[in-house]
Amino acid sequence: MPNREKNGDTSSTTTKKSITQTATIIETEMSTTTKSSSSSTTLPTTTPSTITITTTIATSTPSSSSSSSTSRTSTTLSTATSTASTTSTTTTSTSSTPTTSTILSTTTSTTSTSSTTSTTTSSSTTSFAACNSTFFNRTIYAVGLQPFAVAVADVNSDNQLDIVTANSGSNTISVLLNTGNGTFSPQTAYSVGVQPASVAVADVNNDNKPDIVTANSDSNSSSVLLNTGNGTFSPRTTYAVGSGPRSVAVADMNGDNQSDIVTAHSGSKTINVLINTGNGTFSRQVTYSVGADPVAVAVVDVNNDNKSDIVTADWNPGSVSILLNAGNGTFSPKITYAVPANPYAVAVGDVNNDSRSDIVIVHVNAKSASILVSRGNGTFSPRTTYAVGSGPRSVAVADVNSDNKPDIVVANYNDNTVSILQQC
Repeated sequence: MPNREKNGDTSSTTTKKSITQTATIIETEMSTTTKSSSSSTTLPTTTPSTITITTTIATSTPSSSSSSSTSRTSTTLSTATSTASTTSTTTTSTSSTPTTSTILSTTTSTTSTSSTTSTTTSSSTTSFAACNSTFFNRTIYAVGLQPFAVAVADVNSDNQLDIVTANSGSNTISVLLNTGNGTFSPQTAYSVGVQPASVAVADVNNDNKPDIVTANSDSNSSSVLLNTGNGTFSPRTTYAVGSGPRSVAVADMNGDNQSDIVTAHSGSKTINVLINTGNGTFSRQVTYSVGADPVAVAVVDVNNDNKSDIVTADWNPGSVSILLNAGNGTFSPKITYAVPANPYAVAVGDVNNDSRSDIVIVHVNAKSASILVSRGNGTFSPRTTYAVGSGPRSVAVADVNSDNKPDIVVANYNDNTVSILQQC
């Protein structure tokens, strides 16, 4: 069974491309002419505004034109008023770092866009870090002891996102209401079961107000706190679940438009499904077998039948279990896929743009993430493994560079780092 602070390292697996993108620099100039380096053509402009973005791309492909170990891609975007258009190409080389630049300038009667791109290759394995903006220094808010999970949602219907934490050391959840300018009110604490390890926020009684559900690992229970309508919550209602619940998900599992509860139990080889009776109360749990010591659970339609299926990450010896929804809130026997030992977190998303839900797992002792690509019928291709940092504990799938392709973000416990796997 995984321990919250247990961790170890083994050798990492194959590494996919890693890309490093540096901070954006915005620069404004006053100018009256723009001149190409390989052409005598002069473009009259009016007060152009220039944005320069510098990116370093590291791949394993050797450069055919240079042995340089450094690669940079620079993109310059400028806007201006002009009536001419010019296209030119310039190549510049030095003895240490050859660079090839392609400049495309297009000018209309209203706007001119100029871009410069320079690309070489490198064998560096630098991790990707994206920064399209800067951030203020952190603001710290007090919550309960040993916060172990967090969720963000508008819990008081003011169109502002609030914060909910599960505090395993104080057996509480904390609610911090957004004051409307990105700052938060002092916490309001609510009692839940013993050592809450996971928290979900969802409307479980169809009143259009987000409620709170926790998985309490040391009391073998799930707590439900109903929203009273102004960002406060009723005392918890407790439901018995299996041994050592470590993860909770909330979704409609039987097609009745009611949010049901799914818990994964690291103390057994099971998950529980609690069906919503329609008023925010839940039926007795139904138990299904999965792999040994499931530590994470996700709910998603993996076979495109518009029914919510269940995916778990099973700690030892290492597997992913998939339970397909039979259509009435019951589930077929598990389908198991082998992955490296000690998977710690699971995320589901379409990572290859085929409109199918794929599975991403991180392995706390293997410095790796595994991707299982959906075939569209509830089965998955053999895993592909990518190296990440040491002790990965959490994973998310999101488009971090606005190219309409989901990327993978991993939190590495031992390295104090975040790894980003950017989709090609």
